[in-house]
Amino acid sequence: MTVAAIDTDVGATHPGRRSFLWMAALTALWVILNYWQPGIQASGVPNTASRVSIHVLVALGLWLGLEKTALSMSQRRNVWLAVMVPCTLWLSVIWNMAIYGVFRPGSGLPLLPLTIFLPVIIGAPILLRSKRMGEVLDAMPASWLVALQVYRVLGAVFLVGWARGVVPGIFGLPAGIGDVATGLLALPVAIALGSGSDDGRRAAIAWNIFGLADFAIALSIGLMIAQGVIVPSVANAATSVYPTVLIPAFAVPSSILLHALSLRQLRRIDKARRSYSAAASRAAGSAVSGVREAAQ
Repeated sequence: MTVAAIDTDVGATHPGRRSFLWMAALTALWVILNYWQPGIQASGVPNTASRVSIHVLVALGLWLGLEKTALSMSQRRNVWLAVMVPCTLWLSVIWNMAIYGVFRPGSGLPLLPLTIFLPVIIGAPILLRSKRMGEVLDAMPASWLVALQVYRVLGAVFLVGWARGVVPGIFGLPAGIGDVATGLLALPVAIALGSGSDDGRRAAIAWNIFGLADFAIALSIGLMIAQGVIVPSVANAATSVYPTVLIPAFAVPSSILLHALSLRQLRRIDKARRSYSAAASRAAGSAVSGVREAAQ
């Protein structure tokens, strides 16, 4: 599924098109500003602001979703803490490791691949099989998990790094373009999904698959470069230092988990619709049979 195919699904709505154009303009302005003043990104201020904001939005969205469930107050609190406490500790540990240069090349064991894959390996089965999480997903609007990933446009930092010659194009271009495309399409897809149409649901599924494929491509290229499998002479040290390293070390695995949750939610919606349609068909058939028996 290509970006053009997704855009065709969501472009029919004027709000979706306007949101895409606004985000594209703001992203282009952000890229130009960071290229012109590289000290902005190097300061870590944009990264701090974005990471804290995203974390707060996740915490708020989870609580609002829990409030829509039939769970008691104590159950809501326990579920919220069970998700947010590990997530906050995870972010704090990764952030401190990044600041102290643990991920720098030559600093010891290659911890970056571990920080990418371990949270997904541990977190995905829990989130995808949790009964409580299923109740939350059933209660919250499906558009929330999609719209949240508008932050993926911040992956434009890889394009800026490529333009300034500090990130190899073989990695920076696919990683940056894929992230920016996913982020730009997040709001239009969320708007289409919020309409409740089948086209919107299909667009959301395609968007999730595209976002996961972007990670698969970027991670594969990044790991092969790190191991010297392809273009051994090209350095990619910029992605291993603070603040950029927080993208692969934290943003990537957390985004993968958000994609997984969104796909689970969409699957549950589809299953609920099929069950409702089947029940409606049975009810209609019973009504017709009752009319025929009465007529006889």
